[in-house]
This record gives sequence, C-alpha cells and structure tokens, in this order.
Amino acid sequence: MTQGILLVGGKGTRLMPLTRTVPKPMLPLAGLPVTEHQLAMARRAGITSIVLATSYLAEIFVPYFGDGSAWGMQIQYAVENEPLGTGGAIRNAAQLLNPTESIVILNGDVLSSHDLGAQIALHEAKDADVTLHLTHVADARAFGCVPIDSEGKVKAFLEKMENPVANTINAGCYVFHPRVISQIKSDAVVSVEREVFPNLLANSRKIFGVIDDSYWLDIGTPSALLQGSKDLVQSIARGATQIGADHHGSDYLALAGAQIDSSAVISHGSAIGRDVRIEAGARINGSIISDFAVISRGARLERCFVAAGTTVEPTVDICDSYLANDGVFSLLS
Repeated sequence: MTQGILLVGGKGTRLMPLTRTVPKPMLPLAGLPVTEHQLAMARRAGITSIVLATSYLAEIFVPYFGDGSAWGMQIQYAVENEPLGTGGAIRNAAQLLNPTESIVILNGDVLSSHDLGAQIALHEAKDADVTLHLTHVADARAFGCVPIDSEGKVKAFLEKMENPVANTINAGCYVFHPRVISQIKSDAVVSVEREVFPNLLANSRKIFGVIDDSYWLDIGTPSALLQGSKDLVQSIARGATQIGADHHGSDYLALAGAQIDSSAVISHGSAIGRDVRIEAGARINGSIISDFAVISRGARLERCFVAAGTTVEPTVDICDSYLANDGVFSLLS
C-alpha cells in the first residue's frame, strides 16, 4: 500500500487567531508546518503518493509542497469549494488515486509517532474494511471511546459519556479498503465518525483497531500546538527531520539565519524561525517565534506564539498570548 489522503481542509476555529491568515496544517511545529511532520510519518510507512484534501486557505499549500518531489513523494491536491466533512473529503480526494488499492487517511490536526506500517500490515492481513489507530487516554470523557474485542475488532463507536466503557479512543488515522470509499456518497457532506463507521458496524463489516500508545496529540488548541512544538524540539515526539538548523538542543531550536544576542535566554523547547532577530536581554520560554520576527531587547515571552514578521516591543512581559503586528491576543480566552 503506497497511497494516502491527508485531510487539511478545516478552518481551525479552536486555534483562532493563529489561523486568521495561515491554515492550521501550515502552522509551524518545531520550525516546520504540521503537514510536513505528517508527510514524514507517511513516507516512513512507505506512502509515496498522497492527496492533500484542502478547503480553507487552500492556495497556501501548493507553493510550499509543490508536486512533492522534494519529499520523495507525489503530492496532488483536491480542493473543496465548500467543506464536505471527513467522509465527503475522502470520497472527493480518492478520485485522484488508484481505485483498487487501500488508502491511508491522516487527519490534519494530529501529531502522532505511532507505527503506521504496523497498522497497514494488520489491515492487509485481515482484509479489513477499515483499520483504525486507537490510543489509550487517562480520561475518555472528552473524546468518546472505541471498545474492541480480543481479536481487535471494533465493537462500537460511543459518543462522549460520563462513565466511558473503555479508555481507547479514535486517534484519527485510518486505512480504508476501496470498497468502503466507493460507497461514500459523492459531492455531499459526510462524517466518517458519525455516519460511515456506525453504518459499517450496523452491517457487520470488518472494522479493526490497532492500539498503539506511542506519542499522540490533538493539536487543535493553541496550548496543544505549543506543547507539540516543544515535544518535537525535545525529541519526545517524532516528526520530520529539521535540516540546516543553527542550533537544536532540548532548550531550543533555531533555524538558519536566526540572530540571537549572547545575553538572550531561550528555554523549554522554544522554536525560533528563520531570520528571526532576538536582541539583548530577551527571555523566551516555551514559545514559537515565526520566521522574520524581531524580539526586541529585554522582552520576556512565555508560552507565546509570535506571527511571522512581527516586531515585539522592548521590555514587554507577555505570557499565554498570540502576538502579531496588529495586536496581542490572549490564548486563554
């Protein structure tokens, strides 16, 4: 199996204002777009042809990824004029792929280090209709749960409840047999989670789950995005390899062209983008500083996201905020 679909069409409303001008999957994690880390995982599992299912700010993806040759892949684009939901997006994008081969489906808001190759292998061995990546969480009340039997067959897809019957949840990576994709209604809004999966179970189709408790994070909120970047910098999570960094340690990552004054203090897995300038006495803790930003002398930033090209004024002391040239916005509201 060598083909996949990456669902990157969402508006990222939980990440506003970070996603005002940048789609969620193109936000930087450890200096690279979220999508690039996901492509790296797919490539490690043998995926060589992938479709980016885009909608919101779709025009931003092509200039960066092109035809995918720089990543050793073939990348195509399926643009939705109106969002089609997860199922509709899969049906739309699958038209660009081989209709006789199973397809890996990746969600654009998940950072995962799980063994995708093992998930694919189980899917093929079982001739499954769908095979899901499942992961354990301490408290499934916020997610809903997916119980499985001793053979790994999915027994139910349960909505959020006060007392979940299992602590295994849908981790957002699937392998679909083409016979399932062909049955999804075309040009319609369809949810795989609420419609396709329950309907398959109701018709006794073969849905399997692979439990893999490797690193997994839903990066749909600003705090989670900052955590994911920190975890990549500190090698807790596995992502794309950052090439040409000027500095990469557990304290921080600085990309090519970053100018950092010797008196500045950068810590807690901060990520410093390309051609950033950090002036004397600045202190940056657990933050993402996007390309071409300027952090002026004496500024103190903690758990902040600084947009590309932003100049942060001298001696400010800001935490839990998004900073852009048109203002400072709390990430706690």
